[in-house]
Amino acid sequence: MNSSGINVYSEIGNLKKVLLHEPGNEIENLTPNYLELLLFDDIPYLKVAKKEHKYFADVLKNNNVEILYLENLVAESLVEENIKKLFIQEVLLEGRETTNDEKNVLTEYLNSLSVENMVLKVMSGVRRKEVGYSEEGNNYPFLMNPMPNLYFTRDPFAIIGSGVSINTMKTNTRKRETIFGKYIFNHHKDYKDANIKRWYDRNNEYCIEGGDQLILSKDVLAIGHSERTDKEAIIRIAKNIFNNNEEFKTILMFEIPKTRAFMHLDTVFTMLDYDKFTVHPAIEGKLKVNAIYYEEDNKLKIIEEEDSLDKILAYHLNRDITLIRCGGGDKIAAAREQWNDGSNTLAIAPGKVITYERNYITNELLDKNNISVIPIVSSELSRGRGGPRCMSMPFYREDI
Repeated sequence: MNSSGINVYSEIGNLKKVLLHEPGNEIENLTPNYLELLLFDDIPYLKVAKKEHKYFADVLKNNNVEILYLENLVAESLVEENIKKLFIQEVLLEGRETTNDEKNVLTEYLNSLSVENMVLKVMSGVRRKEVGYSEEGNNYPFLMNPMPNLYFTRDPFAIIGSGVSINTMKTNTRKRETIFGKYIFNHHKDYKDANIKRWYDRNNEYCIEGGDQLILSKDVLAIGHSERTDKEAIIRIAKNIFNNNEEFKTILMFEIPKTRAFMHLDTVFTMLDYDKFTVHPAIEGKLKVNAIYYEEDNKLKIIEEEDSLDKILAYHLNRDITLIRCGGGDKIAAAREQWNDGSNTLAIAPGKVITYERNYITNELLDKNNISVIPIVSSELSRGRGGPRCMSMPFYREDI
């Protein structure tokens, strides 16, 4: 393990260190009126969601995975008073529009809290009544919006190889989440002096999210050109990776439908073993993929390919590939289990994956294909429309 504890060159290598965020009071600040704004379809019951998340964390711990918690890393990055003040300024600057008086009140309020409580408050949001303002009538209740999507730690920043992509999120609701990654890698004692390479920066104008970034091998990185990730961002990250002599030789840009149902690449397929993937049946036809390489004259070479997913993967991974269909391909079961992220699995070792218990048809198929399945309860976690991979950001995997 290098000094930074950063090493992710696959989707399936033995998982040793992972970042989580247990759902907190930000979930309690969801109401029907603001679900669309905050990117939710339903309101999870926090008490049960926390129990389910603790079960998820216990499964990881029982498999010898060290857990880092987002709120702890952020708080540990803000121990210097001047850094804490800069952080508060930044989250207010990028928050919802407020008057100067409101900003001053928010600043004073956040500065009055301990670092740990201030971080949690930024995550949960600040209601008007907490700082003495009225919420009567049509007043919007928040001076600072909650961040209910935070338990999906996969998206705001992603460890790729020996570096990190601090992403630019597509929606305003999630843009502030990447501030946490910026402060962790700039100021946390374990990472600020570790010379961690930066593949992408949150201030770039083009969007890219972690759910679209899949590490298929030490040579091959897949990135989805999706509803949330721009083509220009993929080209930029490819240049940065190739220019820094990272091990990856090929970056595959997958064209996937630009709809919420296919939000990220990891909602339509994830890697289970060296030669096995789970897949949403809707992408089993011809796919367009741009294979990006680096030529000797420091220019990108892009070759457009069109074929089935299994053939594309077989060619680039140099092995036969088995695709396991979400819901067994049955029209109703596949649609239902895909809605509950049946294709979104977290491998903790080759052929050993964490899934949602409710996707029982897909889980049975995985078992029949010699995949060791660890199902977790998810009646409330799944309401956020993200699976085990979405809820985790590996910091260290053993090489395979």
